[in-house]
Amino acid sequence: MKKILIVMLAVVFSLYLSACNSKGSSGSGSDTIKIGGVFSVSGPASSLGKPELDTVKMLVKEVNDNGGINGKKIKLVAYDDKSDQNEAVLDTKKLIEEDHVIAIIGGSTSGNSLAMLPLVEKGKIPFLSMASSNQIWKDENGKSRTWVFKYPQGNDLVVKNMLAFFDNQNIKKVAFLSSSNSYGSDGLTEFKNIATKQGIEIIAQEEFEDGVKDAKSMLTGIKKANPDAIIIWATTQGAAVVTKNIRELGIKAPIFQQQGIASPEFIKIAGDAANGVMFPAAILLVAEQLPDGNIQKDTILKYRNTFKEKYGYETSSFGGHAWDAFNMLKMAITKVGTDPSKIRDYIENDIKDFVGITGIYNFSKDDHNGLTPDSLVMIKIEDGKYKLMQQ
Repeated sequence: MKKILIVMLAVVFSLYLSACNSKGSSGSGSDTIKIGGVFSVSGPASSLGKPELDTVKMLVKEVNDNGGINGKKIKLVAYDDKSDQNEAVLDTKKLIEEDHVIAIIGGSTSGNSLAMLPLVEKGKIPFLSMASSNQIWKDENGKSRTWVFKYPQGNDLVVKNMLAFFDNQNIKKVAFLSSSNSYGSDGLTEFKNIATKQGIEIIAQEEFEDGVKDAKSMLTGIKKANPDAIIIWATTQGAAVVTKNIRELGIKAPIFQQQGIASPEFIKIAGDAANGVMFPAAILLVAEQLPDGNIQKDTILKYRNTFKEKYGYETSSFGGHAWDAFNMLKMAITKVGTDPSKIRDYIENDIKDFVGITGIYNFSKDDHNGLTPDSLVMIKIEDGKYKLMQQ
């Protein structure tokens, strides 16, 4: 009996140690706080994902160097989805089922974020998305998805800001060129829903692949249509190629784009063709041109300078989205701990007047984006630099 008792005690003790070790390796472990990341560090969307990941890595180091959160160090488990939806799904599954993270930041593109949704909702893990489509945080009935928060402005806000500028330019007929993915289709849908009500007519419409090398054949019809303006809804690589082709064909219509090009990488790829392009974006790119009284200015400039000093390249609006997401997650963990449900509830109910890089956030049960059209400004590229056109 004595031997049996010793064996039973050993088994119980072993199970106890196993449970402790399991807890220690999870997101709510005793010594670390494990958060996940899925970013498009390589592939066509790398200009989005690289500054996002670098921003989170920088912020995690800052927190850990200052003692962590409530005495616990953060462990970032991040994967490169290679700008591929299937990879994003596999990475998300691994973060939830194997890494046991308490929240996930990422989904650099709309398509990847949308692909990740079913897993985070099933796993009941807060998902802080870096992409623009409103379908990411709104379900088919227009209601907020319980576990999803989105940090860039939605395409609806971008369209509203753009159309306010159109009113002063007497632009009535446009050509709309969009990437053949979720981001492009969402931009087209939002533009049609809002612009037609304001008397804006799309007289020519085309789609192109993100990895397009030459779009001149597509643009011949655009030239014949002679629109008042050309709108391009795509991210850096594809948008830059199409912009260059427009210039090469001698099309004179002004070119308007959106925050998908809010990165110095667009200017690098497009070269001189980028000059004259106008687009609504968050104020990060032109923060130094803002008056000193602007509530976001000091925060943005500190982030930009710290990032440049650490990595040797300029950050972008995309990195700003990651800054906002991480700092809200840090705030939630500081206040309510590492329970995913409590983190979710805190972000939804307690993030008010949060001064971020992208804008001033006010989340609520009915709004998991928390931004308004005035979080955007119209920017023009001149001589390879950004110029603030309106405040």
